[in-house]
Amino acid sequence: MKIKQISVFLENRKGRLWKALNVLSNAGVNIRALSIADTSEFGILRMIVPEPELAEEILVQNNFVVKVNDVIAVEVSDEPGGLDAVLGLLNNADVNVEYIYAFVEKKTNKAIVVIRTEDLNASIQVLDDGGVTILSTDEVNML
Repeated sequence: MKIKQISVFLENRKGRLWKALNVLSNAGVNIRALSIADTSEFGILRMIVPEPELAEEILVQNNFVVKVNDVIAVEVSDEPGGLDAVLGLLNNADVNVEYIYAFVEKKTNKAIVVIRTEDLNASIQVLDDGGVTILSTDEVNML
């Protein structure tokens, strides 16, 4: 199951990250997971939110460059080797992982890993065949 991710391109200057998060906060958008990667000139803020269309609209209205794309979220045992097992399935199937980020689920001993690959459909099939729990948008939003 694919879920929507919001990617926001930020100039690497004071206050830009805060402004993006502030406009989302003021619009009542809750952030379930986030990651930020940066270079000397810009950063990419990646987020999973319950209402990606609203988040995109609010950010664009506030002059942010936004892209919405699909990712998958999987449950991983929150112990040594948990992520290795999942990534091993993808590696053995020759699926390239573009990036990942994770957060810990509060109710169980699982971590949730958001994965972007070059072929999401193949990734879903490989992970499903490997017995990995792939979360739906609703499941991620309820965490």
